[in-house]
Amino acid sequence: MNEKYAPLKSNVKMLGHLLGNTIKEAHGEAILEKVETIRQLSKSARGGNQADRDALIEEIKNLPNEQLTPVARAFNQFLNLTNIADQYHTISRSCEADVCEPDPVYSLFSKLSEENISKLDTAQAVRDLNIELVLTAHPTEITRRTMINKLVKINKCLSQLELNELSHSERKKNERRLEQLIAQSWHSDVIRKQRPTPLDEAKWGFAVVENSLWEAVPEFLRELDDRLENYLGEGLPIDARPVHFSSWMGGDRDGNPFVTHSITREVLLLSRWKAADLYLGDFQELITELSMVKCNDEVREMAGDQHEPYRAILKPIRVLLNNTLEVLDAKINHQDVPNKPILEHVDQLWDPLLACYKSLHECGMSVIADGSLLDTLRRIKAFGVHLVRLDIRQESTRHSDVISELTRYLGIGDYDQWSEQDKVSFLVNELSSKRPLLPRDWQPSEQVQEVLDTCRIVASQSREAFGAYVISMARTASDVLAVHLILQECGCKFRMDVCPLFETLDDLNNSEAVIKQLLNIDWYRGYIQNHQMVMIGYSDSAKDAGVMSAGWAQYSAMESLVKVSEEAGIELTLFHGRGGTIGRGGAPAHAALLSQPPKSLKGGLRVTEQGEMIRFKLGLPEIAVNSLGLYASAILEANLLPPPEPKQDWRDLMDVLSEVSCESYRQIVRGEPDFVPYFRQATPELELGKLPLGSRPAKRNPNGGVESLRAIPWIFSWSQNRLVLPAWLGAGEAIQYSIDKGHQELLEDMCREWPFFSTRLGMLEMVYSKCNLEISRYYDERLADPSLLPLGDKLRAQLQKDIKAVLNVENSDHLMQSDPWGQESIRLRNIYVEPLNMLQAELLYRTRQDGEAGEELDEALMVTIAGIAAGMRNTG
Repeated sequence: MNEKYAPLKSNVKMLGHLLGNTIKEAHGEAILEKVETIRQLSKSARGGNQADRDALIEEIKNLPNEQLTPVARAFNQFLNLTNIADQYHTISRSCEADVCEPDPVYSLFSKLSEENISKLDTAQAVRDLNIELVLTAHPTEITRRTMINKLVKINKCLSQLELNELSHSERKKNERRLEQLIAQSWHSDVIRKQRPTPLDEAKWGFAVVENSLWEAVPEFLRELDDRLENYLGEGLPIDARPVHFSSWMGGDRDGNPFVTHSITREVLLLSRWKAADLYLGDFQELITELSMVKCNDEVREMAGDQHEPYRAILKPIRVLLNNTLEVLDAKINHQDVPNKPILEHVDQLWDPLLACYKSLHECGMSVIADGSLLDTLRRIKAFGVHLVRLDIRQESTRHSDVISELTRYLGIGDYDQWSEQDKVSFLVNELSSKRPLLPRDWQPSEQVQEVLDTCRIVASQSREAFGAYVISMARTASDVLAVHLILQECGCKFRMDVCPLFETLDDLNNSEAVIKQLLNIDWYRGYIQNHQMVMIGYSDSAKDAGVMSAGWAQYSAMESLVKVSEEAGIELTLFHGRGGTIGRGGAPAHAALLSQPPKSLKGGLRVTEQGEMIRFKLGLPEIAVNSLGLYASAILEANLLPPPEPKQDWRDLMDVLSEVSCESYRQIVRGEPDFVPYFRQATPELELGKLPLGSRPAKRNPNGGVESLRAIPWIFSWSQNRLVLPAWLGAGEAIQYSIDKGHQELLEDMCREWPFFSTRLGMLEMVYSKCNLEISRYYDERLADPSLLPLGDKLRAQLQKDIKAVLNVENSDHLMQSDPWGQESIRLRNIYVEPLNMLQAELLYRTRQDGEAGEELDEALMVTIAGIAAGMRNTG
């Protein structure tokens, strides 16, 4: 093992030893020995020992039912602890010393100097920097909040133990605390017993802000400010807002019947309550700290004759924040609301604090001004009074249903049956009309009423409470205009960003025509005030056409949308609906952003962060600072050193790759008669419904087949049996087809010179590294009908050919050759993941044989699902 990772290996070993102590105390020596035997056999089998592989399978097959849960939990916990050690290593001193991850902003400035990019252009790009991370309600995070809090505390202990000057007793104290935390985790439920409600999801999102982002944002901006000061000779402007946050938790009703207008109202109140609560903590600290007496004339005038002017200005704000908490509490709990002034607008916090900041600077106390006070000013810009802005997401047909029901009531026909031209004409006329459209005595159906009530909630709030109104499965210009009309009719006085989400292959290919049509409507051009947001769907397009074809359709759509917007003089914001997995558009953030079309980040970055990826990228302050640095440097680089425009022969070959890969993908997923039965038998897809993953049903249509499955369980199922099929199927086959047609040299050229293509291949490599042919075969043999085995063999043979094709184009000897850290990270976890895979296959076999599995086996199965998800590091 590379010496660079020795501290990581040492931490994994120590945490494993402490977990062993806990298991021994809880279940006795026999279970610990059993776990250790399985671990050693797994390690040896990973090294290629076939006899030990057979012994491992026998060992697991012979486990009595009552031992399955403790053994599954042991490996689940090993993986959680390995993940903590792995995550901690990236921010540890030993990693810093070995330069595991160089500072991305510092590295970028070196590159800008080499490329002679003017400092004037760099300063402008920094001023335009706009990162909006959207925490989504796709709840692929299956670890409970309780467990996450323990994991954070374990991380802190690792940090303490790294200090060389610790005394013997301090070291002992930290090790004892670690052991206590590991024992607490062992004796707590690993996964939720009940599905979370949308409110639970929103609270989970607020907890991420409270426990990590509240600290991380000012720290990131402080570091960025230092880098800018050194490089440009000027720091960030005091009112800079390069990073802010939105959320789908409590606003995403697409296919989720549990997100209602009253839930949205409550989440908006809770969000404001949490913001006021966090600001109260900041102001308490500032009142304690700012005891200075010297001030400028402005602060003196604000404070009157008070001896301590800064405290005099801050204390009324503390009262205002306490009032706010009291009033919002009453509203949330449906009690009598006290008549007290509350925090309504960000200026109520910003103006007095800014005056204090300027005064301290003018009076020779800059070092004080640039401490906690500056941190709070930065937070006010990033979080506002709402903490996170809420997106509303709804499916397009729900809006056309509203208009259709209304036109039928008014006796002017059925809107749903009209042509697109007639729909657009009707909508534009009504949007331009001064008279109301909704009749007073109209009693719509329950579903239509819900859409209207949601839009009335939007109308009752301030613009700052919301991010965008996202229309999923948007296909036409009328889909966008319909939302504008409904919002207008419900009394919305502000301009809401109505954002079409283009998801399927056809919709992505048609997105340019839709936006062009909208921009040709005079009313629309006037209304949007030169700003359009469009969301690019990654998961449904990949599920529809495979990753290679979807990736090229996404790239082409972005490129054409940028062109249309430039021609129309419109500022475009592209909103990226990425998931955590490759099959849903996931990729290392830095590489993914640099592989986008030139100019596509000009309007800033808006991107979804979801589920377990929120925890991996934003869950600890230090990790979040790193992630924000990666985003910032990638956006600046993409705008200052844009990637090359693809050459025509690259485009032509991508068209071929896209067509061939889509055909091969669909031939299996849609054309292979045995595919659905094979999918259902060889993966835990049917059992996933039992896992309390999130508030949303797993299927859009409970009676439908694979096509009705949401993208998350579709990917989740295949990652569990280690075939990870949707993330690679079709891509390698298309590459080999092009090699056979004599295009090897051109493919190599694309790999070297075009970030879009090289990132695609890098993503495939990561997927291939997480696949495991032996494990996938074991699932088939244990679970699938013998008649289905040839299909599994065919898919695995294809996978092996695909790996060779990709390595051939990259001129690499083995997978992830250029990413030794990623390779090491996967290798470390595999020793623990494989026993869980075998346990899961055994549990699926027993529960399916038995029919009535009983609670004990069900629990063990859930633990394996959670453990494999933790080991694969992307559930959906």
